[in-house]
Amino acid sequence: MQLVRHSVDRVPIFLFCVVFALDLAVFFTATTWWAPMLWCAGMAIPKGWICSWNHHHQHRPMFKHWFPNRILELIFGFQTGVTSHAWFLHHVVGHHVNYLDQEKDESRWKRPDGTTMGEVEYGLNVALTAYPRAWKVGAKYPRARRTFLRMGLLQLALLGGFFALNPWNALWVFAVPMALSLYLTAWATYFHHAGLETDDHNEASYNILHPLYNKMTGNLGYHTAHHSQHGLHWSELPKLHAQLAPNIPRTLYRKPGIPFVWFKSEQKVVLSEEELAAIEAEQADAAA
Repeated sequence: MQLVRHSVDRVPIFLFCVVFALDLAVFFTATTWWAPMLWCAGMAIPKGWICSWNHHHQHRPMFKHWFPNRILELIFGFQTGVTSHAWFLHHVVGHHVNYLDQEKDESRWKRPDGTTMGEVEYGLNVALTAYPRAWKVGAKYPRARRTFLRMGLLQLALLGGFFALNPWNALWVFAVPMALSLYLTAWATYFHHAGLETDDHNEASYNILHPLYNKMTGNLGYHTAHHSQHGLHWSELPKLHAQLAPNIPRTLYRKPGIPFVWFKSEQKVVLSEEELAAIEAEQADAAA
């Protein structure tokens, strides 16, 4: 019996479990005050990448059956600070429905006075309002909200158990990474849409074509394609992007962030016609 919907998800799932096993190993074996802090700092960026995969999972669950999906979501919750169905409510049926309307968008980048937030302000705003907004959206999806509530309470109970066993290790292995990953997730989304006020889906997202960035984030850089068909599996996004590319302005591309680019990370780039044609031909061949 096949457990996963797409065989290409097997390796990522294995790696998420390895990271969680290492978290547990550090939690149960670290005896110095600095070891869990060092682990927290060293895993900040990798867990930021895992946030992208949690996002993909909430769009299209990786397992065919509910039980392994809930187990995976508990693991994701400890790694990313985004618990079961939080992404679904806030992002899938929230942001994706409303991202062109800055009065409704759950990840809105505009202030009430119409000006554009700075990236730190935006990151804090979205992170601090993420759970209240998810709960609010859940009023339209009571079944998903019940799962969100039950799994959230279970996540808190497990986190409380870790604190009961070892407060210091629980703080740095689980609690701080959860809060940090939630903020970094919110902050990273600033570069997806901020400043793009339009009614055209092809002009509403920035894209990142850096190969390693897309390998580590599950093709999150193909963001116009993702918003065009948000239920599409992450592995299919390059092919869809190649189809949409002629309609995407050449100004809607960015460099990836650290550690992929250390100088002028997240900077906007304008592709030449030759560069765009070469990149899209390469992506089309890779997706074929």
